[in-house]
Amino acid sequence: MNQSGIRQLRALLALSRVSHLPGVWSNCLAGWWLGGQGNPAKLPWLFLGVSALYTGGAFLNDAFDADSDRLRRTDRPIPSGAISTTAVWRWGLGWLGLGLVCLMLVGKLTGALATGLLLSIFLYDATHKAVTASPWLMGVCRFWVYVIASSAGAMRVNGDAVWCGVALGFYMAGLGYLAQHESSRGRPPRWPLILMAAPVAFALLMNAGEFRTLALLPALVLLLWIALRTRTVFQAAETNVGHIVSGLLAGIVFVDWLAVAPVCPRSLGFAFLTLWGITLALQRLGPAV
Repeated sequence: MNQSGIRQLRALLALSRVSHLPGVWSNCLAGWWLGGQGNPAKLPWLFLGVSALYTGGAFLNDAFDADSDRLRRTDRPIPSGAISTTAVWRWGLGWLGLGLVCLMLVGKLTGALATGLLLSIFLYDATHKAVTASPWLMGVCRFWVYVIASSAGAMRVNGDAVWCGVALGFYMAGLGYLAQHESSRGRPPRWPLILMAAPVAFALLMNAGEFRTLALLPALVLLLWIALRTRTVFQAAETNVGHIVSGLLAGIVFVDWLAVAPVCPRSLGFAFLTLWGITLALQRLGPAV
């Protein structure tokens, strides 16, 4: 492969934010498990469809942000000249179309719900620079993933999947509010950490007795990971918010593990830990934000 081809491949990887995908897969696994598992033959289409929608959204994020990136993030693929805005739009819309088709193959309900996710992705990409409350839209997008994955299970959409999806939405909203301060050199606000701890509160409220006990280990792991990645918010006047956000994105896997821990075999926890490790490894290949 010549230098031009290598440069374009790197641009496509940066646009896709490939290090986010293990977190998307863990969302799908958790939502499907909460939906009662069921026919495993649906899983490849579910994983591929949601991954394609996420990737399409990542491409369109750069397409919508092209003008602002030319001023503030000249290293991104479009302002650096590695790829044109038109090409990014084509890639993004193509991925969205592929994702919708794949999820329609899972079932009519899954396909209908996927339309909601697609519209939420597009709305977030189009407004996130202008709307202060856009992190909640990011949370809504992850909520849709849980509901879509649950719809592919034997019990379809149920209360457990909905409430766990809401908990994940709170975590993502908190992460999004921190990410809004990525370009600043000062200390980011601390209050978003309350939103990020919401999955633990949901787990304690939703579970009782032995089920609550089963949730304690992943709850502790999640809280420790949040504390580890955000400690500089309390220790330093200036902090690298991008580094914090990258670490917290990896923590999405722990939120998913917490969601299913009371109702799944302990061995499934190793699957989530593996996805967490893959996320960290992929973050070394390119920027996560």
